[in-house]
Amino acid sequence: MTKKDERAPQALYRKYRPTTFDEVRGQDEVVAVLRAAVAKGVIGHAYLFAGSRGTGKTSMARILAHALNVSEKDLYEIDAASNRQVDDARQLREGVATLPFESMYKFYILDEVHMLTKEAFNTLLKTIEEPPKHVIFVLATTELEKVPETIQSRCQVFQFKKPSREALKELVLDVAKKEKASLSPTGAQLIALMGDGSFRDALSILQKVLTLSSDTKLMEEEVAKVVGAPPGSVVNDFLTAFAEKRIGAALEVFHSGLAGGVDPRVFTLLVVEKVRAVLLLRFAPELKKELHEQFGEDDFVFLTTLAGKKGSTIHAALLAELITALIEMNRAPVPQIPLELALYRTMEQDK
Repeated sequence: MTKKDERAPQALYRKYRPTTFDEVRGQDEVVAVLRAAVAKGVIGHAYLFAGSRGTGKTSMARILAHALNVSEKDLYEIDAASNRQVDDARQLREGVATLPFESMYKFYILDEVHMLTKEAFNTLLKTIEEPPKHVIFVLATTELEKVPETIQSRCQVFQFKKPSREALKELVLDVAKKEKASLSPTGAQLIALMGDGSFRDALSILQKVLTLSSDTKLMEEEVAKVVGAPPGSVVNDFLTAFAEKRIGAALEVFHSGLAGGVDPRVFTLLVVEKVRAVLLLRFAPELKKELHEQFGEDDFVFLTTLAGKKGSTIHAALLAELITALIEMNRAPVPQIPLELALYRTMEQDK
């Protein structure tokens, strides 16, 4: 087990990871509790940060360490997936006994802690329950259910929320500006969608777009090329054909997109987004302003039209079939089959 090497070139998600509580996005409750604990000097001996990938768990752990004036020499970040055996746990148990080099605390961050073996957890149990006064543990996991209850009960557990799409959009717009690039709002919206609730994934997509672009103006088309998305007009053509019950034409649009390099799952996800928007416009018109901002003028007019009589075949049953198709694509022998089946089933239901 070694301390983390920070000398490697930094990706955007590392370059712009928050370094203070004030810079953290989307985790207000966690920040409030940890900030108060530092201010009042009531620091726990063990914390467990749980949440999906890219939500800022290890960044928050480092922020907490720095708020406690822990130096880099006394900060240990350990990948539990690579150091998961009982011998690794014993080595850690022995290491906590020594005093810090120059700080009040030795601060251990155990990332992906659910990967530890049962024997390793048992070896660490007593240490986590009653560590030396100079030791603080932060355990981070994407799979809380795999962390034994005996470990959870000895930690202060914090659940990290997935950032909203709006938070991801604001993040990539801010970072693009700091990188002296101009990202179009529709491009930012597409990155936020494909970021799937992960700050890290959204910034990784942005980095690819910056690398691909020949100038500093980052348009939706460049983002689409990176993530395998079709142009918005192609998705609209697909929905128009389906709304007019021209299933053959809809399938032709879909297959033409695939021939052009479009990812079938991304295509389906964008269709789901627009079908959902149509239903919201139809049943929750008070959300018009929000949807207008999300999709832009041209798409909003198109979706509003489908929300009327013209889009009678765009309904809840179709959305349900599309969501099922999206889920099944990951295990289908031919990825495009689930979407094709969704169209067939919906058409059969509408007869």
